[in-house]
Amino acid sequence: MLAYLIRRLIAAAVMLVVIIVVVFGIFFLIPKWAGIDPAANFVGKQADPAAIEAVRQKLGLAEPIHSQVWEFFKGIFAGRTYVGGGDVTNCAAPCFGYSFRTEQEIWPVLMDRFPVTLALALGAALLWLLLGVSAGVLSALKRGSVWDRGAMVIALGGVSLPIYFTGMVSAAIFIYGLGWIDGQFVPLEESFSGWMGGLILPWITLAFLYAAMYARITRATMLEVLGEDYIRTARAKGLAEKTVISKHAMRSTMTPVLTMLGMDIGALIGGAILTETTFNLPGLGQAVLQAIRTQDLPVILGVVLITSIAVIIANLVVDILYSVIDPRVRLA
Repeated sequence: MLAYLIRRLIAAAVMLVVIIVVVFGIFFLIPKWAGIDPAANFVGKQADPAAIEAVRQKLGLAEPIHSQVWEFFKGIFAGRTYVGGGDVTNCAAPCFGYSFRTEQEIWPVLMDRFPVTLALALGAALLWLLLGVSAGVLSALKRGSVWDRGAMVIALGGVSLPIYFTGMVSAAIFIYGLGWIDGQFVPLEESFSGWMGGLILPWITLAFLYAAMYARITRATMLEVLGEDYIRTARAKGLAEKTVISKHAMRSTMTPVLTMLGMDIGALIGGAILTETTFNLPGLGQAVLQAIRTQDLPVILGVVLITSIAVIIANLVVDILYSVIDPRVRLA
């Protein structure tokens, strides 16, 4: 188990380095190759030549590429000092960038908004995992029944409806129509009930979308597993049906579910713009949207970095769970 864990940690570290280099290339090299001055992008909409030159010096864009990559990489873990234009700007570690337009470090901005996005992703994931897996298992055990057909029809509807549509419909019904939910987000440190009230509808809406997909994949996998020889052997040995399902069939069924879970949580954190805009949540998605409007490129760069790291961590956790569910994975 320890050797497997070390291999996965090394693979995650290598992937992190690759992502950092790729992000640097996207924000610094590709614009330069396209004939666009990267310094102008980091200044904002309105900038005079003197301000652009100062930012160019601070970012070290006149230095060799390998020096720029090293300073960018080192800044994330050890902090960075920007010198140029007659002043010195310090960015404490972890330095995910510095907005020369608003004169503030990006990391505090991310940490102020990331908990909202993380709570949105994890809360919805818990709901859709419980609902989707439970519905899929029951549909497989009651194949061809009214429950099976009804659950799959609902699942098809959930997969077909986009999040902004279900979000607006649910808000129109439960917030503006029935008035059951206030719909205003309140920070957790101010009020737990207000925090729950602001997230419960996004959780349920997202859970409905994703639970539909999980129900379908769980049903298909469970039906395949129930036809395996070891399941028939377990039943022939006289094991209770509950034991056969919970201790034998579910272990194999959860492998593709975990695969989807790792990708979906990462995708949800990375693609939070639509969800948070629909429900007006002050998370990373709203930060990106505001940065796009004001052309505050460092904020976008920081969000790309932190969401990429979140995807790596989510997949690392999934790999560890693999080894717990199926010990054969440790030999891979």
